[in-house]
Amino acid sequence: MLSIGENGCSWEINEGEGFILLPDGHHYGDVPCTMDTEIIWIHFQTFGSWQICCDMNECLGKQMELIEEHKKLAYLHHADVSSIFIPKHMKLSPKALEVLETFFQQENEPQSLRNWKRQASFQLFLQHLDREFASPMNDTAIRIADRIELFIRQNYASDITNSVLQEKMNYHPNYLAKAMLKVYGMTPITYLQYYRLEQSKRLLLQTPLSIARIAEEVGFQHVSYYSALFSKKEGLSPTGFRRKFALKR
Repeated sequence: MLSIGENGCSWEINEGEGFILLPDGHHYGDVPCTMDTEIIWIHFQTFGSWQICCDMNECLGKQMELIEEHKKLAYLHHADVSSIFIPKHMKLSPKALEVLETFFQQENEPQSLRNWKRQASFQLFLQHLDREFASPMNDTAIRIADRIELFIRQNYASDITNSVLQEKMNYHPNYLAKAMLKVYGMTPITYLQYYRLEQSKRLLLQTPLSIARIAEEVGFQHVSYYSALFSKKEGLSPTGFRRKFALKR
């Protein structure tokens, strides 16, 4: 058993358990170990947003808040963001431990390969933790919302409606909306608008296409509606956005 203190609180970490230490916290050994103890430390960092929540419902409810915060930190307001939900103190499953073992087996790889493989292994490890600790109800909502989100990303330039999503997903639109609201904090159609606007930003900064052509490329049928929606969300017109940020590249 390992006793760890962080910011005045104490935890007991037993064999086969994992614990996430805050990057900005004060950490210390709380009680001396009474037996030989093997510890695996993995240091990692992210430039994105993170937050501590009391439970999964709070985490899911703050999805969009974190996405908006992430956009302030990420280059070019990347739309392809996703969240993972990991308990601070957890029991590691055999599958997660198996993936973690491959992380250390790569020690003898050449450095040029080791760094890439370790990053992939660690990401897979986090994905296992993310899904293993979701409740059945939340896991179902997450899986359905992920299917919707993937469909939108792959077909955002097409005419996507609630009826189209109902046909593709084989669920009633109300259920699809509840799943997306729970996981992404917005309905499928709102997410579709959000994703189209994010894709239009890339075209504004990376191409010389006209505003009308960009609106058409990302799925808006009317350039006036696209411009109004963009201005309402970003606080400046597509032309103003291009003029302000393209010059900084």
